[in-house]
Amino acid sequence: MGRHLAYDDDRHPGFGEPGTAPAPWRDDTLAIRAGFERSDFGEHGEPIMTTSSFVFGSAAEAAARFGGQDAGLIYSRFTNPTVQVFERRLAALEGSEAAIGAASGMAATAMLMLGTLRAGDELIATRNMFGSTVNLFRNFLPRYGIEVRWADDFVPESWAALVTPKTRLLYLETPTNPLTEVADIRAIAEVAHAAGARLAVDNCFCTPVLQKPLEHGADIIIHSATKYLDGQGRCVGGAVCGSEALINELTSFMRSAGPCMSPFNAWVFAKGLETLRLRMFEHSRNAATLAGWLDEQPGIARVHYPGLESHPQHELAARQQKASGGIVAFEVEGGREAAWRIIDAVKLCSITGNLGDARTTITHPATTTHGRMTAEDRAAAGIGEGLVRLAVGLEDPDDLREDLERALAGATRAVSA
Repeated sequence: MGRHLAYDDDRHPGFGEPGTAPAPWRDDTLAIRAGFERSDFGEHGEPIMTTSSFVFGSAAEAAARFGGQDAGLIYSRFTNPTVQVFERRLAALEGSEAAIGAASGMAATAMLMLGTLRAGDELIATRNMFGSTVNLFRNFLPRYGIEVRWADDFVPESWAALVTPKTRLLYLETPTNPLTEVADIRAIAEVAHAAGARLAVDNCFCTPVLQKPLEHGADIIIHSATKYLDGQGRCVGGAVCGSEALINELTSFMRSAGPCMSPFNAWVFAKGLETLRLRMFEHSRNAATLAGWLDEQPGIARVHYPGLESHPQHELAARQQKASGGIVAFEVEGGREAAWRIIDAVKLCSITGNLGDARTTITHPATTTHGRMTAEDRAAAGIGEGLVRLAVGLEDPDDLREDLERALAGATRAVSA
């Protein structure tokens, strides 16, 4: 069994044979109990294993373990007990056989690309996603002979038209960053599987609480643990979830390239998973409240939020997700000047590019999170100069509304003057 298996503790009630799901346990219990094995000390909480290496009983044991693909604890670049707790717990929540932690969300994405693709392979993706992911695919993968073919929408036939015998991977975000566009995971997965390829889904905005891509046919899940999995903006990290065979591929890459997650960060993320469900539904409730209010305000041309009936994929989101998430994007009349004026006028919301925090954050995607994209890519992704992204936190929604109301009023007065 791989060392990143979701269920590999048969010492505790609820677990069966290693590698099998504990049928009596549901997601809320898995988020708190999965993946943790107590030591002989009997500790109740997960310890942080701050060690760079692990010792062996003999030279022969060291040689045998270093030579194996999965030979236990050797070196914390390969694996670490605290990191394993996070990996097993996240895999349990996503319903995957295994998971592997990484130093950041982008490290996880790069590890997936370089650990599974090779020169001559092709990847299909859209530009409707996080700017750094677009930049990785456009500016770096071609250096290694990996061609990226760009889909202009989420229509399955459009993706199928881009498939060639060299296609190995399809990659998408749903909902997308920042416009919250929703893709039909099952339909795109069918395109991938018909071509003998795999589908990877960035599940950052929903987390396994609101959406489980594997249940809709996806093969691989990417996470920026920096966002909601942490939930309080404390640490940077990422993860890939998938089959044991996939994680073994990525483990081999990790051992050589080293984009590993630190034990301390893994401990923070593992504890974050314990409250993830409570936070995600509260983020969603607050965001829905603000999205509905913003949709009625003068000076706002359009609000992007899957929970609004005006959202083009509202019905799909309702079928595929348990709630609409915490991200609201809105377009203001007056372009960049008006957008910046609103952002500069807020007092409660934090002006920062991060998201998934307990604190509400606000940013101008065209000049921050997506600022390094080409103007052509931003236009293709629908990211205009008047677009503002609001990552709604856990504050009282009335306080957030009043903060935005003052900002919008100030921007309106400035335009009128």
